[in-house]
Amino acid sequence: MDMLVKLYALPDSRPAYDRLRNAGIVMRRALAPEKHKVTGWVRQNFSEAWASETDVAFSRQPVSCFIAVREKNIIGFACHDATCPNFFGPTGVDPKARQGGVGKALLFACLEDMRQQGFGYAIIGGVGPAEFYSKAVGAVAIEGSEPGIYRGLL
Repeated sequence: MDMLVKLYALPDSRPAYDRLRNAGIVMRRALAPEKHKVTGWVRQNFSEAWASETDVAFSRQPVSCFIAVREKNIIGFACHDATCPNFFGPTGVDPKARQGGVGKALLFACLEDMRQQGFGYAIIGGVGPAEFYSKAVGAVAIEGSEPGIYRGLL
């Protein structure tokens, strides 16, 4: 299922960013020379398909992939405009770093970046944790959206 987010009505992201900063986690846009490290980390921790989408995010200008880093180690990533324009995802957080707000901060970084591009709405494609997205940013389900853009995926 896909979900829709009103970019013009996002909640305040400062508490999410402050939580990471206070935990010693740096969240930022990935840099082109890090492409091999980020896509390798995504491939190792998630899937080849997500690594492919992340690779596409590095072809955007500016790069449409954000990373969370603790002590020079990647602990999370999020992309947008990878498979389709105006789509958020893929995104993932190291299981040991979950429940610390990393995913929420990465979500905000991408959605705010999309809003700055002029989009009024964003689509979260192929949602896993629907309750998380609903609570974090007010996302709502798009009826009849499954399997959506991934229909016929090899």
